[in-house]
Amino acid sequence: MLFFASHLLYDAVMKTATIPPIRVAPEFRTEVEGVLAPGESLSVFVESAIRETVARRKNQVEFIRRGMAAIEETKRVGNGIPAEVVLAKLEAKLLVARQAKAQRAR
Repeated sequence: MLFFASHLLYDAVMKTATIPPIRVAPEFRTEVEGVLAPGESLSVFVESAIRETVARRKNQVEFIRRGMAAIEETKRVGNGIPAEVVLAKLEAKLLVARQAKAQRAR
């Protein structure tokens, strides 16, 4: 209940902003309107798409940040496996899989 009350207070004082309108071909607008869920407005659809894109881009940035940190940690600790070794192991597995597939085909 406290969340609901605080959310109402937040909504009451929060100012809204608008996203700039975009121009699209009439055919595309018709296509977009054709995929709206029952009762869904074009504005809600656009806001949802924007929110999903923002979240995806934040996730991508965080993924890259964690990857770079992992690379730096591997360099610092010195326990990495050279790419050539990993690729050679993968090539060997691929060769075995191809041979097994060829055997099954006979």
